[in-house]
Amino acid sequence: MRTIFHLDLDAFFVSVERILDPKLNGKPVVVGGDPKYGRGVVSACSYEARAFGLHSAMPIRTAYKLCPQGIYLHGHGDEYTRYSKTVKNILERYAPLIEQASIDEFYLDMTGTQKMYGSMFGFATKLQKEIWDKIGLPISIGIGSNKTVAKIGSDCMKPKGITYIIPGMEKEFLSPMPVETIPGVGKVTKQSLNSRGIYRIGDITKLSSDYFGTAFGKYGIDLWRKAHGEGTEYLTIQRTRKSISRETTFGNDVTNEEELKNTLFYLTGKVAQSLRKKGWEASTVDIKLRYTDFQTLTRAKTIKPSDDDKVIFESAWDLMQKARTRRVGVRLIGVGVTNFSPLNEQEYLFEDYEVKRKKMLRAVTRIRDKFGYESLMFGNTSEDKRLKSMENYFQV
Repeated sequence: MRTIFHLDLDAFFVSVERILDPKLNGKPVVVGGDPKYGRGVVSACSYEARAFGLHSAMPIRTAYKLCPQGIYLHGHGDEYTRYSKTVKNILERYAPLIEQASIDEFYLDMTGTQKMYGSMFGFATKLQKEIWDKIGLPISIGIGSNKTVAKIGSDCMKPKGITYIIPGMEKEFLSPMPVETIPGVGKVTKQSLNSRGIYRIGDITKLSSDYFGTAFGKYGIDLWRKAHGEGTEYLTIQRTRKSISRETTFGNDVTNEEELKNTLFYLTGKVAQSLRKKGWEASTVDIKLRYTDFQTLTRAKTIKPSDDDKVIFESAWDLMQKARTRRVGVRLIGVGVTNFSPLNEQEYLFEDYEVKRKKMLRAVTRIRDKFGYESLMFGNTSEDKRLKSMENYFQV
């Protein structure tokens, strides 16, 4: 019998914002889009805001109508990443196996550790307290025999709750819960189940697996098994990142080409910075373009493997110009890279332009890691002159 923990940081983005600014404690806080322009969605909201009916992925305009007195923030992405890593560092001291499911969710395989830590509920309490005392982040924990049950358990007593589902009692535990409690059951599936008179998870277990296989195919069989308390017992330890991307939704639709170009250049810099931190180069560049009427286009091209802002930007801008054929406003643009390979560490015999530039970019990456991305910025013109001046500064 496996022992799986699911740890979910409660209202994670909001919790970090409250550490950065304690004046936000006890107030309805919303992280996401700008309600002034009515663009974007709610990324996270405090429990005080949820009392007004707000929830994640809600359009920011709707959120503002429900809670105009809320405090609306764009958020600090770099800080969220830093705090997530700090939590993981604590978990690595105790857990034999860890799977990070998202920036604020972790699975731990604690099978066989009872002799070391004693009661699993007691250990979860200790872990929860340590994360709160050392970092100031509230966290909820579910303990079960598989990942599905553990995840449902962590949602049961939020915030700062701990739920232990006794092995063998999974079906009874799940039975009274609404069907949308099962991970992966969204609005469409819920409506389909409700139309068949299925409202509770227990209603699913009263029917045969053949019924769900006929009605929903392979997904239906998986749904039936989850309703019986079955799920994946083993963690996915390593995940290969398939892409790195950045995008932004404009507050007002943009028609000015220079503004689009500058924004794309900024997004490209963030993508290239992430590449260099990973020690990767990418050989495919892709862009995303969304017009004011929500028509969305994507384009991609293959390049020589690179982690260079300039190389990636020039390819992305070329794609953007060719894709943008309509004379209407642009609502969103984005840039991404795929097809990664390890950075070529080959030493060159001569200190040519390419070698000097690679050294300069590594120095830039180190400075940004230490002082923040905004501490050192490029422009998208006069690149050769800028490089020559920076070569002397970085002694490359």
